[in-house]
Amino acid sequence: MTGTRTSTSPDIEEAVEAALGKLDLDAKTRLLAGQDMWSLPALPEIGLESLVMSDGPIGVRGVRWTAGDPSVALPSPTALAATWDPALARRAGTLLAQEARRKGVHVLLAPTVNLHRSPLGGRHFEAYSEDPFLTGEIGTGYVQGVQSGGVGTTVKHFVANDAETDRFTVNNLVGERVLRELYLAPFEAIVENAHPWGIMTAYNTVNGTTMTEHHYLVNEILRGEWGFDGVNVSDWTAARDTVGGIEGGLDLAMPGPDTVYGEALAQAVRDGGVEESTVDKAVRNVLRLAARVGILEGATAAVTDLPETVDGEELVREIARRAFVLARNEDRALPLPPESTVALIGAAARDARVLGGGSAVVFPARVVSPLDGLTAALPDGSLSYAVGADPTTELAVADKGFELRAVCRDADGTVIGTGSAPNGHIQWMGSDLPEGVTHDRLHSIELTGTFTPREAGRHTFGIKGLGAFVLRVDGTTYYDEVQHPAKDDPFITFFGAPEPRAQVDLVADRPVAVSLTHVVRLPEDLPLRVITFTLAHQGPQRDPDELIAEAVAAARAADTAVVVVATTERVESEGFDRKDLRLPGRQDDLVHAVAAANPRTVVVVNSGSPVEMPWRDEVAAVLLSWFPGQEGGAALADVLTGAYEPGGRLPTTWGALADAPVTKVVPVDGELPYSEGVFIGYTAWEKAGRTPVYPFGHGLGYTDWTYESVEVHGTTVKVRVRNSGERAGREVVQIYLAPTESDPGRPARRLAGFTGVTTAPGETAEVTVQLPRRAFEIWDETRGAWSFVKGSYEIQVGRSITDRRLTATINV
Repeated sequence: MTGTRTSTSPDIEEAVEAALGKLDLDAKTRLLAGQDMWSLPALPEIGLESLVMSDGPIGVRGVRWTAGDPSVALPSPTALAATWDPALARRAGTLLAQEARRKGVHVLLAPTVNLHRSPLGGRHFEAYSEDPFLTGEIGTGYVQGVQSGGVGTTVKHFVANDAETDRFTVNNLVGERVLRELYLAPFEAIVENAHPWGIMTAYNTVNGTTMTEHHYLVNEILRGEWGFDGVNVSDWTAARDTVGGIEGGLDLAMPGPDTVYGEALAQAVRDGGVEESTVDKAVRNVLRLAARVGILEGATAAVTDLPETVDGEELVREIARRAFVLARNEDRALPLPPESTVALIGAAARDARVLGGGSAVVFPARVVSPLDGLTAALPDGSLSYAVGADPTTELAVADKGFELRAVCRDADGTVIGTGSAPNGHIQWMGSDLPEGVTHDRLHSIELTGTFTPREAGRHTFGIKGLGAFVLRVDGTTYYDEVQHPAKDDPFITFFGAPEPRAQVDLVADRPVAVSLTHVVRLPEDLPLRVITFTLAHQGPQRDPDELIAEAVAAARAADTAVVVVATTERVESEGFDRKDLRLPGRQDDLVHAVAAANPRTVVVVNSGSPVEMPWRDEVAAVLLSWFPGQEGGAALADVLTGAYEPGGRLPTTWGALADAPVTKVVPVDGELPYSEGVFIGYTAWEKAGRTPVYPFGHGLGYTDWTYESVEVHGTTVKVRVRNSGERAGREVVQIYLAPTESDPGRPARRLAGFTGVTTAPGETAEVTVQLPRRAFEIWDETRGAWSFVKGSYEIQVGRSITDRRLTATINV
């Protein structure tokens, strides 16, 4: 990497050993426990500054979980993978490193390289793909980019953390071959090619051992076979046992300071249950990370020449349009004809969904919605808008029209501090409190301000959180009680739904006072020291049939109807899996109705992972926009108007849930067998003989491509393609490797290589792809080793797993 030193530079190792030699047992174990939610303690006696970590992967939130500290918000990881461009992923990482340095963050808790085992995985928007090779390539670029900026990464969640149901306790039963060929593969590729400075072990158990204590997977494979020399940090609150953790290769038990390490680890050493040399190994790893990021005295940082400054907004916009997948485009409905009129329809067109829910949330300084983007791009008078159908069927965080601040008081009612509240969500972790406020003195928090409605009618206000609340609107107290948890889940206050507590008739554009007061009581058994609650809101609910009728009228009056449909945070988020793949609310009804009214209907699907589209054959075009980041609306306008072509290809298969081969994400008696073996994603669809709606690798552009020839020399593949369309474009040449002899235990074909090519119309280009040795190997469980499978293979070159244009045969 440009500007980097080798990962084992002598001065770093010398500084690590010198620092380690000055530490006593208590200092060592205190360092491994962390000092708060996001950081490790400084140790001035050895010249060690406090190391700060932050959630990602689409932005750098920093140590404060608040909209008052904005972050650049990139498109979702599924979008980044849809670009099929590791170099672009590296540029994204470079931007994130820039953001991390701006926020004083040394380590980004990203990327997520778990696989899309089942389409029901609730957090799939935060992972890249169903394919381990594509995941490894994109993840490698991402890690290289972040670390080229002098910021560490923690590749997560190691390993088999592929669903959210019972994620703290589930025992995933995964065969050795399946682990090696699928779930470990992206981690292995990233360790080999990007040398990450950290890895995060998951909550779940694999084959009977919790991952934070998994000696075999961590010490023998990750550290032993692969040579990983970075830090192994637990997922937050995942560490369960002092001796099991340290013997299992866990370096950091986060968050601190109250963890299974610290005093408990020091005592375990004194009692003879743990060798101090084992503790020293973990401390070395932490000190090495500190040296690499430049906060250990006596060591030269791993990166001394920082990359050039990145224009964040422009890069976010570029990634989004490069990620959009044009799945259908009948009669060249897109790009939009010049000087045509457009009816933009859908609640998500006005209030954009740009990211998924959970720990991946960041707060951008601005969000460009589809309505914003198209208004700016189209001529005056050519664009109309109708809500049509709202995907949100429950209350959301109070945002549009609200002007709020947080007032903190002690038990006597005296104000002890105030904080910003750009929306109705308060989430203060650890010491992340307004200036002058301490946990000891804090008794209550009042979210107070005004609300100016956009619409007249009955507005619903609600509360998400646990404990005592008082809700007042326009001078009237509507709720003064205690909210209790609906189930025994410490994270329900993060991911649960708001409770409606008031209905108030309001006049459009007339401000009213709003206030939500919360009495703070932190249960002693709460795993995280977090203050979190939400003032929620829902606007007047009109008759859905009336809204659809208005949208139909708008569609009839326009040359083209563009309908934006979306999932919500209650559909795709950390903390739960999906029950189905349907769009929420009446959105399917809306598309059916609009398509019947206007044959030139374009549907933009605003989701992080697959949804069912029962109307897909009724519309002219389907554009998959993922969660497109803060500039999504501007990127959408770029693509719809034809200023740029949509560049994405599917990183995962889209199909009906009834046809999906792998759907089990709910454990039985605490166990979840990965009984499908090595067959997930497109390999499972092929094995089952089922046809998806849109196959892996699929994606159209605004030009046409002719595949002219393929040559194979050893394991080097050369492909000649020609842009046979009328405008410049980018093609993703995909290469699949298929054994010619049928083997029921082996997929019919797998992605073995890919590359992008950009040409002018009529231009021919030749691309070269080197097939990796691993593409010809399988894991031999009898020998416990990789086995190179000799024989005849067909090289299949094309535009997707099903659109294969050229073939060649090789013998190895």
